Amino acid sequence: MSNLRGKTVGFGLTGSHCTLEETMPQIQRLVDAGARVVPIASQTVMTTDTRFGTTNHWQNQLKQITGEEIITTITDAEPLGPSKLFDVMVIAPCTGNTTSRLANALTDSPVLMAAKATLRNLYPVVLAISTNDGLGLNAANIAKLLATKNIYFVPFGQDAPDKKPNSLVARMDLIMETCELAIQHRQLQPLLIERFHY
Repeated sequence: MSNLRGKTVGFGLTGSHCTLEETMPQIQRLVDAGARVVPIASQTVMTTDTRFGTTNHWQNQLKQITGEEIITTITDAEPLGPSKLFDVMVIAPCTGNTTSRLANALTDSPVLMAAKATLRNLYPVVLAISTNDGLGLNAANIAKLLATKNIYFVPFGQDAPDKKPNSLVARMDLIMETCELAIQHRQLQPLLIERFHY
């Protein structure tokens, strides 16, 4: 039995639209494990239609899976700190933009406010990165977050080293396992994995 049963998981989604399809089944896994999942979405997720799906499609799927309303504003995310609602928070996909802002203490989105609120309470935040510059300029931000207390990473690797050598993407199917250990203040290992497929 998962140690997530009866826990409340905050689940923040940011604008790596190409990985949303891979992320949704992992939210379902958390719900199936007995967790309450509260979705938080960035403005990009809430307003942008792409070739990977419309914003209405993703919003409807989130509500259907979780049975919860989506937190979409900084104002609505701010009370998450005092209420201590989340036992663990996930950001998946976690873009390079979000990674850099979190690493540099910028709180300009509901997802980042929810993460800040969770860290304030000394509870774990789990990051599932998806960024084209993970081995470029964002490498410094990832390194900073790797050394930050109560932040844990879903194992990640290069997704297309032949075409995008700086790109890193997490194994979204390991989100639940990462959360289960993060609640125990442990990092799922190995952290660096082979992610790409030729």
